[in-house]
Amino acid sequence: MRQIAFSLGVALAAMTVCAHSAAAQTVAVGPYYATPSWDQSIPCTAATNCSRFVVLSNFDNAAVLDRETGLVWERSPSTAVYPWSSGSTSLTAGYHCLLEVTLGGRIGWRLPTVNELASLVDKTSSSSPTLPPGHPFQNVLFGSAFDDYWTATTTAGSANAARVLNFRDGQIGASPKSDSQLVWCVRGGQVVDPQ
Repeated sequence: MRQIAFSLGVALAAMTVCAHSAAAQTVAVGPYYATPSWDQSIPCTAATNCSRFVVLSNFDNAAVLDRETGLVWERSPSTAVYPWSSGSTSLTAGYHCLLEVTLGGRIGWRLPTVNELASLVDKTSSSSPTLPPGHPFQNVLFGSAFDDYWTATTTAGSANAARVLNFRDGQIGASPKSDSQLVWCVRGGQVVDPQ
């Protein structure tokens, strides 16, 4: 009797392990969680279909995952302008992302590096903004009094200036950190300059 009970126990354990393994093999990573890699290219060829970007419903549709880089962007960047650094006020571009941005109940936003922000530029675009066709972003400003977006990257030539990117033409420039520019916050990714 003991041997039968032992054999049944072994058989049940084996079936449980096999069933668990089979179930684990049928669970797959979701369609928008591609392994991010800066050497991959997910093309956006049509204005209505861009598999590179996914609007995240768990962020209340206010954030976008870039499957190419693994970064999560604000879907609609702020239209307010901020200085990169300022001696007279604590509300700077970096603090705006860190303290004011909460999307889908999540904090932890920051300024993107120049490489991260430039990864959104479509150099083949002949129209503004210079984003890939079919992108889901809203309120990306260009051609106005303020149309440069701050990055977290300080210029090599001066600690008092930081890199900016303009989506009118996709060009990278520099601006004194005391100037006010637009901000587009991001989550995840690279280590950035201290702000």
